Amino acid sequence: MRVEPPTDTASTFLKGVRVLDLSRLLPGPFASLLLADMGAEVLKIEDPRGGDYARYYPPLVDGVGAFYASVNRGKRSMTLDLKQEAGREVLERLLDDADVLLESFRPGVMARLGLDPQGLRERFPGLVICSVSGFGQSGPARERAGHDLNFVARAGLLDQNARADEAPVVPGYQVADLAGGALYAALGICGALFARSRSGEGAWLDISMSEGALSLMAPAIAMRAAGEAMAPGAGMLSGGLPCYRVYATADGRHMAVAALEPKFWEALVGALSRPELSGRGMLSGEDGEEVAAELAAIFQSQPQAHWERVLGEVDCCVEPVRDLGELVDDAIFQAREVFFELQGVRQVRSPVRSAESGRASELCPAPAHGAHTDEVLRGLGLEEQTIAELRQQGVIA
Repeated sequence: MRVEPPTDTASTFLKGVRVLDLSRLLPGPFASLLLADMGAEVLKIEDPRGGDYARYYPPLVDGVGAFYASVNRGKRSMTLDLKQEAGREVLERLLDDADVLLESFRPGVMARLGLDPQGLRERFPGLVICSVSGFGQSGPARERAGHDLNFVARAGLLDQNARADEAPVVPGYQVADLAGGALYAALGICGALFARSRSGEGAWLDISMSEGALSLMAPAIAMRAAGEAMAPGAGMLSGGLPCYRVYATADGRHMAVAALEPKFWEALVGALSRPELSGRGMLSGEDGEEVAAELAAIFQSQPQAHWERVLGEVDCCVEPVRDLGELVDDAIFQAREVFFELQGVRQVRSPVRSAESGRASELCPAPAHGAHTDEVLRGLGLEEQTIAELRQQGVIA
């Protein structure tokens, strides 16, 4: 059964903002998705020779990659060969009316294409340019290739994603791409647009994904500098205390216990009928491991569903560890109407919502490669013959 996507007035926050998105894969497209979900008009500008290859990543739904569909809804697509002068001329005409230019090439590529950001800033002073890269626009690693795993490794985050005396574990999602890159890009763009509304001046934003990942480590870095050299998996919020751990259940599932405050720990041990554990949730070292072992034995005695029933109504900061297949049926997310279907793909609605309004219009699906090329060119005033010539020259597909 089709579930209509719930949207609200938050979907109009950026109404009228025009974004040209030269990026592909995940960090840039996810950033422009965040903007599109808030009402921005996002135009994907793709290479005529295939474009964003996330479109072809399996699994495919009706010939379109589910990954691509999930991060490109609400956008339009046109093809443009920026290596050709005619392609750059079209882009510059689009920039006349654009508010934002988003790109994720390696530093230096834009300049080699004849689209140096500093030059664009001079020609389009109100334009907000956002450059997302692995290691930033300056510094010794500016041209270094990399992926999410490299960025979180360099930023120290991967080292902390482990238990004591164990090798780091590859994160289950792309922390640097999504949090270090996309979120900071969208945040920076919104901030730059607000500043422009007062000054009239645009900006060139330098978003480093490794630096973004490192910023998420700020509390740990501060604590380390202050003298707390805690090993991975041994910190208060990384599994070093019995009150903040993941415990296995009898059916091989898990429960996440985060009863840090005394009132939550006391509520937990009360619900478990284990008064002897009172006041022992914050113990560390051998004493803490003894408490953790007792708690592990308790949770191991019954399946996850049992602990959900026993602890579900107790205010003790304990939640079941859900797998991806269970999320759509989760009562909390169902009540919030988090999921909807679009293009045959299950989608997750934007978490940026108004608390005071309800549904708005339905979102459009992720675009086919170059689906809006002719429409965009006609909007620039190009004649059909000129469009045909551009296609013949390979400037557009």
